[in-house]
Amino acid sequence: MTASLAPEALQKIKRLDLRARMVVRGFLQGLHTSPLQGFSVQFSEHRRYNRGDDPKLIDWLVYAKTNKHYVKRYEAETNLTGYLVMDLSKSMGFSQRQSMNKFEYATCLAASLTYLMTMQKDPVGLLTFRDKLRAVLPARSRRGQLGDVMAALSSMTPDGTTELPASLTQVAAMLRQHSLVMLFSDLLGDPAEVLMALGRLRHGGHDVIVFHVMDEAEVHFPYDGPIEFEDPETGEVVTVDATGFRDEYLSGVKAFRETYREGCNRMRIDYVPLDTSMPFDKALTEYLQQRQARF
Repeated sequence: MTASLAPEALQKIKRLDLRARMVVRGFLQGLHTSPLQGFSVQFSEHRRYNRGDDPKLIDWLVYAKTNKHYVKRYEAETNLTGYLVMDLSKSMGFSQRQSMNKFEYATCLAASLTYLMTMQKDPVGLLTFRDKLRAVLPARSRRGQLGDVMAALSSMTPDGTTELPASLTQVAAMLRQHSLVMLFSDLLGDPAEVLMALGRLRHGGHDVIVFHVMDEAEVHFPYDGPIEFEDPETGEVVTVDATGFRDEYLSGVKAFRETYREGCNRMRIDYVPLDTSMPFDKALTEYLQQRQARF
């Protein structure tokens, strides 16, 4: 993993398209020295050689690196329609340090996935929500779509409250074509209701990836002594003894994530827990490892 792909380093780059390009280049460079192949449904230009494949299609350069036989893919084998589904609620703007907040982290990751998919000539669209669906950018593979998605992502700011289950239900009702749905959210709310809404997407035949983005402080709780916490969406303020509360809090976070992990696994939904300190190439690689284990 490279230090240049850490959130702190990328935050110095203001343009989202340049951030995404750096993430993708670093990620693909890592794949070149790894036996891992493929991303999302298939983000690779290769697949494993199967009996009956034309030996002329074997990529011997890949064989030299991996000692395994891969054949070049045809575009029809990899084509899929993807939708980024972005949580715009105010809680996504939380950051304990002066670094990337959850929303900025999610946006950079979403931009990187857009870059990868357009490299594959796959249609990509964008959906955003707070209390309901807001902006809709239909999935297209035309020239200029990458710029349109980047511009839309760059213009968004997190604000207001969220109704995640209702918004996901709207997404399930709106999408007609079987798609790859990539959700970016801190998943605040009732997990049972959120999982039920995710189930509607799976029932509609969609492939679903849940990127659960939390702030580094939300995961590790680096606080001591009396401290006030304010709910960014309701404004409610609670004072706690952080030192005495730490073990209970960390246990709750672990249970919260595990509830989503188990629920998603039951529905064959990919669940990717992230925090804002994780380098982006690591975030993509960890997802890829899960994906390959499932397929």
